[in-house]
Amino acid sequence: MTKIPFPAWQRPHWQASNEEIFLQFFVFGKFQSGRAPSLDYGSEGLPEGVELTSHNHPQLRQWDGYPLRGSVGRMFKEDAPEAYRQAIDAPEVLVVRGRLPDSADTGYLRDTLGVLAALLDVGGVAILDPQTLNLYDADTWRRQFVVRDGAPIRNHLLILRDAEEAKGHYWIHTRGMRKFGRADISLRNVPEADSDRAGMLCERLVELEALGARFEEGQELEADGMTFVAKLGGGVEDPDFNNSFVEFRWPE
Repeated sequence: MTKIPFPAWQRPHWQASNEEIFLQFFVFGKFQSGRAPSLDYGSEGLPEGVELTSHNHPQLRQWDGYPLRGSVGRMFKEDAPEAYRQAIDAPEVLVVRGRLPDSADTGYLRDTLGVLAALLDVGGVAILDPQTLNLYDADTWRRQFVVRDGAPIRNHLLILRDAEEAKGHYWIHTRGMRKFGRADISLRNVPEADSDRAGMLCERLVELEALGARFEEGQELEADGMTFVAKLGGGVEDPDFNNSFVEFRWPE
């Protein structure tokens, strides 16, 4: 397999904030001893503030936050059955987790992804990203993220479409922007006929944020010939985002 270094994106739209970057991944496998070869992927190791802890899988199953249990575990089993099987059968779990201050570039993400890629080279068989509710087998993770010039920002996030109470209208929203220290995006009152447009707008907004932009309460946004007004909300305890969010309402 060709080993491709991960880039550290500059953030040309960066505006300093009090937001916190949060990273968390579970790597399942049976790992070789010694340092994982993260330098092969352009990473000198985990950034300051991010730690790796090693766990015996049967013991980790007793943890309240064990991610393969309950309704979420059943979702992984249905959506990614091979990755789920490999993860469940793995004897060891490495947890990569940390909080960092807002940053003007994404070197922290490059270094963390490089370590994850290296862990797959030394016995990892599956990676779980709880922030985007994705479980990957090793090959799928590599196809998604070990990409020359870097995987699209969209690959690092989850974009969802849920029905709203008003018939024929949908809620388009994201998960995973805490990786970039930014609010998730929420688009409300989207007519079904505009779902694709809303999804594309959502992608543009999260890319702006990933490259450093922020939205303020009441800020107006002109897009696709429409005017949107930003409303801020949420927080880490928010059940839909586990993050702050910026919400826009689709014009009538």
